[in-house]
Amino acid sequence: MPAISVKQLNERIAQRINGDDGLRGVLVRAEISEIKPFRMRNNQTMYFVTLKDRESRVGATIYPNIIERIGYVPEAGMAVVVTGDVEVYAPRGEYKLIINDVALQGEGAASLALKRLRERLQRAGVFNNQRPVPLLPKKIGVVTSKDGKAVGDIIKNIGYPLAEVFVSHTRVQGEGAAEFICSAIERAENAGSDVIIVSRGGGATDELNAFNDERVALAIFRCRVPVISAVGHEMDWTLADYAADHRESTPTGAAKKAAANMDTINMWIDSSLQRAESALSRAFSVKSDRLSRLVTQLAAHSPEERMKRKEQQLANLSRQLSSAMNRSLERAENRLSGSVSKLDALSPLKVMTRGYSLTYKGSELVRSSEDISEGDIVRLRFSSGQAEAEIKNIIG
Repeated sequence: MPAISVKQLNERIAQRINGDDGLRGVLVRAEISEIKPFRMRNNQTMYFVTLKDRESRVGATIYPNIIERIGYVPEAGMAVVVTGDVEVYAPRGEYKLIINDVALQGEGAASLALKRLRERLQRAGVFNNQRPVPLLPKKIGVVTSKDGKAVGDIIKNIGYPLAEVFVSHTRVQGEGAAEFICSAIERAENAGSDVIIVSRGGGATDELNAFNDERVALAIFRCRVPVISAVGHEMDWTLADYAADHRESTPTGAAKKAAANMDTINMWIDSSLQRAESALSRAFSVKSDRLSRLVTQLAAHSPEERMKRKEQQLANLSRQLSSAMNRSLERAENRLSGSVSKLDALSPLKVMTRGYSLTYKGSELVRSSEDISEGDIVRLRFSSGQAEAEIKNIIG
């Protein structure tokens, strides 16, 4: 047989494998040991996968359309049964499995189903309740098995002695447990509970399945009073825990959350009294200040105060009037004095003191020589005294 090239060898192998119907649609049971994303030119993502069992491993590829159809991206560590076609990539002489479907096996399938249910309930708002727990509840509902340890822990650790504890018995695992839990929640609510504890002790993961039931999560979400969950161990998170208003890691923690203990209540009472005293003190101070302002305002508007203000106003007006009258009299006196001075300066008597006299014929003042005749008797008035004279001769 003549020698052939590497390319020819790979091509012959590819023809044999690619043409073998027994390697088309083959089912392979394996564990995913590695998965790597790869960005394609169209911006979609394909995945390179390594499948293994105890003795061997093989490469595989999952294309974007398969991821879209199965609804999730497989993860390393998952136990799967994949369906695919074996193909050879001649340039490298490599063969791989082109995966067309993925079926989870065992716990992986259950885990994925639970994850999808949790995501769906979260989108629906079932995990959004965060109602506060009443400080002093009158009745506390406890949904758990009456035969388990949880109920004793809860009753022993409720620190508020005035609260009534209503135990609503239910199965917590096994067939039909989810329906029993839902009915127990409804009984506790109808009994008038102010807060409800949904609890059970620790157990294996499959023993908590009832609390991962959608019906239980919805019953908690639809409950009209706050719900506290305490299911399993601290590391165990169930759908009931997500749906509850509050989650505690142990039944004891749930009991302490459901009601305040007496020490807390006493501290709350003391704090409330201090706040009340402070509020009353502030209110009294405000009212006292207001009363003082009102008393001041009332005093300012009392008849006595108004009379004082009127008397003061009258005294001020009286002083103003007296001052105005004095100024007016002073101005009048000044004007009179000036007028008298002017009159005095114009008075005939004032002229007469300088040697002049007045001549009267009878009662008429003689102003001209034409007013008299020779032989007339006239009266002469001087600045001091009078005299009579006879006209002897008229000159001019």
